[in-house]
Order: sequence, then structure tokens, then C-alpha cells
Amino acid sequence: MNLTDRQREILFAIIEQYAELATPVGSVTLAKLFDVSSATIRSEMAKLESFGLIAQPHTSAGRIPTDAGYRYYVNSLVEDSEADYSPEPLDEPSFSRLSDGNRTPSEYGRGTHVIQVRVSSQSSAESAIRGAVDSLVELTGNLGLGTIGNQLYLAGISRLLTQPEFADLGRVHAVAKLLDNLEPWLREASPGEPLNIFIGKENPIGKSSGVSLIISKFRSPFSDNSYIGVLGPTRQNYQKVMTLVRTAGEMLESALLT
Repeated sequence: MNLTDRQREILFAIIEQYAELATPVGSVTLAKLFDVSSATIRSEMAKLESFGLIAQPHTSAGRIPTDAGYRYYVNSLVEDSEADYSPEPLDEPSFSRLSDGNRTPSEYGRGTHVIQVRVSSQSSAESAIRGAVDSLVELTGNLGLGTIGNQLYLAGISRLLTQPEFADLGRVHAVAKLLDNLEPWLREASPGEPLNIFIGKENPIGKSSGVSLIISKFRSPFSDNSYIGVLGPTRQNYQKVMTLVRTAGEMLESALLT
């Protein structure tokens, strides 16, 4: 899909503002941001909607991203991170300009430093994994998960369910179904990439839950296919979460196998 630079920037702005405010993003807001007319923004939004990247939840409302829009955005982040990311030093990861314009690399560095301290201060592999998961919960506000041998450790369910998306009991039920089936799926499917992102309907189970699963594979004393990650609404800060999950996996593998 070929977007113009302006369409791409408008799409990313909608995703980022919706992640922060949890309300549809209107043309007036974007017109001020891009210093163009509201009519120009509405025209570009109509094109993005025709591509299936954004949707209008209600008549006269602003736009929200679709799963396809999030996928386009995440793929762009992955491409940039593969070009720019260097695992050393872990507390100062590299970023593109994309997303989270109000947060600086040093602020991300503080987040990864929190995980590093929690992991390095533990006396066992199990407590290190639990500590890393707990840190992800605190830093992202999502549900955190980690595999410890044949067990799945979960933390932060209450944090996840306080998000506005889960006021609908049907969505809560779908999340519960996903969690009930996540451990056997991880054992059987064993996602092969260091960082795996499943957005909305891409999720292997609980496709109607409206959540994104972001997991990092790492080697541990328990298994070469250990996983750590988060489960959160599709509306989230992907650059922040992807960075923290990836570095958590790297830190655990380094600490547990050294």
C-alpha cells in the first residue's frame, strides 16, 4: 500500500493521539497540528478510510485506527527499529521519529533501567522472570505475562480491565478466553521471531477481544523458547511497549545464561 508522506503522517498522528486520549480524532485537531485546512485533512482522512486504515465509529465523529491501520504503523516501527536499533547499551535504545513525540529516548531508558535493576537483583531465574513481568505491568499499564518452565505467570489483570475498552463485558469474556488458551498456544505454536506482535483479529485465540499481544522470545534455564510480553488494548503506545518487551527479553537472556 503506497501512502503519500502526508497520509502516512496523518495516520500516525491519529494512532498516537487516539492511544493517548482514547477518543476519536477529528479534522480540526489534525488541521492545527499540520497547519493545513480542515477540508484538506478531511480529504486525506477519506482516502485513509477507503484504504481500510481508519474508521469513523459514529456519524460526525472523528476517526479511529483499524487493525489494518495499526498493522501498517507497527510494520513501519519494526522496519525503523531493524535499521536503527542497537542492543547496547540496553538503557538507551535508539528510536525513529515515529510515534510518541512527547517522550524522549532518556525516558525510555529509565523504563528499561527499571527492568534491568529488577532482573539483576533477583536470586533465581523464576524470580527474575516474575520481576521483569511485574515491571512491564508497572511501565505499560497492560497485563504482563512470562513463561516459567511449563507455567504461565500473569500479572496486572486488574490494570488491563480498567482500560475504557473493557467496560463491555463481552470484551472481558473474550480476553478471558484468550488467557485460558494462551499457555497451550505458546507451547504448540512457538512464535519464532525475537519480537512478535499480534494485533486485534490477528490474535490466534480470542480474535474478538480487541487486544494486542506483544511477546519476546528468549532463552532461559527452563527453555530455549521462553516468552515474556504484554497483553493490552489495540489502542496503546506501540513504540514504548515494543521497546520495553524486546529489551526485557534481552535482559533476561543475558542475566540468566551468563
